[in-house]
Amino acid sequence: MSTERPRDPRHHRRSRRRVARAAFVVGVLAALAAVAYVVVPLLRPPGPRPAFQLPVACGETWRLSTYPGHDDYDIDLFPTTGEAWGRPVLASAAGTVTVAGVNGSLGGRTPQDPNGPKGRGGGYWVKIDHGGKWETQYLHLLEPPLVKPGQRVARGDQLGRVGSTGDSGAPHLHYEQRRGWEKVETHFDGLPSGITSDDRAYTVRLTSANCDQRRP
Repeated sequence: MSTERPRDPRHHRRSRRRVARAAFVVGVLAALAAVAYVVVPLLRPPGPRPAFQLPVACGETWRLSTYPGHDDYDIDLFPTTGEAWGRPVLASAAGTVTVAGVNGSLGGRTPQDPNGPKGRGGGYWVKIDHGGKWETQYLHLLEPPLVKPGQRVARGDQLGRVGSTGDSGAPHLHYEQRRGWEKVETHFDGLPSGITSDDRAYTVRLTSANCDQRRP
């Protein structure tokens, strides 16, 4: 005759509770680690400003403009000579493409129909993460960007061509620099551009030193 005593069901319940508590603790710790992974980088201060250059071909002189309602620090770039349509748009500094696509809607303005219907937003555009919470944006491109999200680009790599897609009245490049995802005054070749507030319409002229693609 077996003398084995029946197991106390309370023992099983206590074991299940201990396992459940352990799993809960592990889940909480994993969640906290995930939050820290996302939040801690956001709390770090921005890094030093990259060595931005004008996003256009070496040696070309362009007019940088703003106007009331354009938003502080936004600039529109127009070439001082020649046609704007189709001019190469270049990366201002090395970085990783985070967005390359359509912002808003394209509209119908093309070199063949420059007075076609306007679209909305930035049209074809590119956004680049330069590290240290620095970012640049390039809007109103003529056609789909030549780069893709996740692609690493060097300074001077071509991103697309100047167009008039989105909410654009004429072919130009809308350009922004952001620090910590807030717009700041654009700097080129280590100097401030001079485009700050949008309280009035004004322009400056700068010549591109975006010349050596081998440099970062």
